[in-house]
Amino acid sequence: MPNPSLVSATSESTERLERILFYALLALLFWLPIPLGSHRPWAWSILEIYTFVLMGGWLLVNLHSPRLHRLRPYAPLLAIFGLIQAWVFIQQLPVPINWLKTLAPDTAKHLLLSNPSATAGTFSLDPAQTHISLIKGLSYWCLLFLILALVNTPQRLKTLALVVVLTGTFQAFYGVLQALSNSETSWVMGYRNSGIATGGFRYKNHFGNFLVMCLCLGIGLLIASLSSSKTGKLKDKLKNLMNMLLGGKAVVRICLAMMVIGLVMSHSRMANTAFFVSLSITGALGLLLIRNKSRSLTILLVSLMVIDLFIVGSWFGVDKLRQEIEETSFTQETRDEVNQYGMTLIEQHPLSGTGAGSFYSSFPSVKGPGINIFYDQGHNDYLQFAIEFGLPATLLMGAAVLWSLFHAFVALRTRRDSLMQGVAFAAVMAIVAELIMLTTDFHLQAPATAVYFLMMLGLGWKARFMEGEKQRARKRYPPAH
Repeated sequence: MPNPSLVSATSESTERLERILFYALLALLFWLPIPLGSHRPWAWSILEIYTFVLMGGWLLVNLHSPRLHRLRPYAPLLAIFGLIQAWVFIQQLPVPINWLKTLAPDTAKHLLLSNPSATAGTFSLDPAQTHISLIKGLSYWCLLFLILALVNTPQRLKTLALVVVLTGTFQAFYGVLQALSNSETSWVMGYRNSGIATGGFRYKNHFGNFLVMCLCLGIGLLIASLSSSKTGKLKDKLKNLMNMLLGGKAVVRICLAMMVIGLVMSHSRMANTAFFVSLSITGALGLLLIRNKSRSLTILLVSLMVIDLFIVGSWFGVDKLRQEIEETSFTQETRDEVNQYGMTLIEQHPLSGTGAGSFYSSFPSVKGPGINIFYDQGHNDYLQFAIEFGLPATLLMGAAVLWSLFHAFVALRTRRDSLMQGVAFAAVMAIVAELIMLTTDFHLQAPATAVYFLMMLGLGWKARFMEGEKQRARKRYPPAH
């Protein structure tokens, strides 16, 4: 029979080590956008090494006391993304030529034209890049696993949300200061400063996408902090007002305003459009579905639209942004031609794809005369994933996203815990916004934005299945009979 004191000491030691891993995970989330959104080989190499070390640490901590039962509700999400990584692994492996002739006839035809005696080949047209994508994808899967495993209490969930809000605020503050500095080059790495806020990113649209993810979680955090009391007493109203002005909610509200300024000054047309569209849609759903909602919720959602868009936005260039959106002409851009030519690659490789990470090397083979610049990314993640991964794997990824949206929607409708309601609101808003933004850019190709979107998918499941404070308290201190 195990010694109770030894079991207790082991449990305390495990909790302490898991706490260290949790704070190390938070540090990584803060770091990710700093080195150009981790969208450089040296930067995503740091991400991969750090993540694999964290994953190894979690496995060592739980070697003798595995806690995999806690992850049972999230197993479908992990399994789907695990299957996708298994497919990428297969894409870069040599397989018999007969398999290629059946599943990827165009790939087999090109291979046999260059080497008629070939007996094996890869599904990927660029296996080296696919191997790089595999390592990157495995690190993403490990990060999703760690978020689901380590964020296992409401307090940790709240801490995660606060760190994300602080990360977004830091990025916005840095981006705005640099844009207004009139400096000819950026303060780090010496890139040309165009007067547009980009924060730690190189590309303004990735910066805008990242801020939208952080804004969603910040709004969810504010919703979680709202009182559900409907009392009409003047004393209680004054108390709530003072809490709003002097408490933590005021700090979060200032952070949101700072991020909105950064978003507007990024001049990212789709990010700004997606933010306010998703806020309107999710706000309407929240007012209809959230149980025990207070008048404060309505006031908060209205203030977000009025104060952020019409007051703060007008000071920092929303009129100029609106003019850019109105003057946008697809005749001046070639992204629609990229979509048209990209469909040819999907027709040629519908099942197997061209290989993860192979867009830049496979697209020139179908590029028409109307495109005079080099496209290393598709500027439409739906298109690029279908080209690189094939239609079955892309549909599987889409199922994971929609399943996460479903769980977040159900949580918004059924959960009574205010924190879970707020996280569900954030997840719904983030997924809706991302689905809009992916139509015009390659946000999921940048590690920082990809990881944050995966995190929001995981939080959609957390909002549905995670125990709230009251549920945990009832288990800890069951009522006496």
